[in-house]
Amino acid sequence: MPTRSGSARYEGLGKDGKGWVSTQSGVLKDQQYGFNTRFEDGPGTNPEELIAAAHASCFTMALSFALAGAGYHDGTLETNAKVTIDKDGDGFTITSSKLDLDAKVPGIAADEFERIANEAKAGCPVSKLMTAEVTLTHRLSA
Repeated sequence: MPTRSGSARYEGLGKDGKGWVSTQSGVLKDQQYGFNTRFEDGPGTNPEELIAAAHASCFTMALSFALAGAGYHDGTLETNAKVTIDKDGDGFTITSSKLDLDAKVPGIAADEFERIANEAKAGCPVSKLMTAEVTLTHRLSA
């Protein structure tokens, strides 16, 4: 399976710093982020917005494949994810990712749809990431 990557650069430190985030595919290239985009209304993106987009897209695709696997061949799925970050002592914690789904799947019973949607939510790789092991390697230059 392929490994995907993203990168971030931050110049300056703390509130006065400015950052840029990019993706391997180039869909995002040097998009601005920083304190003002994360905790205020500054132009640019932030980690929680990117996680929300990743979770919404991953879940929606997982549900699409699960429905196709159950024999359904037509439908429209639209998911909005809201990721919340809250103060946690001296730092912050992402406390929730709330998926809100609008679906049209002709011929499916409500209870079957609910079961398949909940299985897709649990099985989506980004949902699983929320409790995944995180590792770090580092180098420090003088």
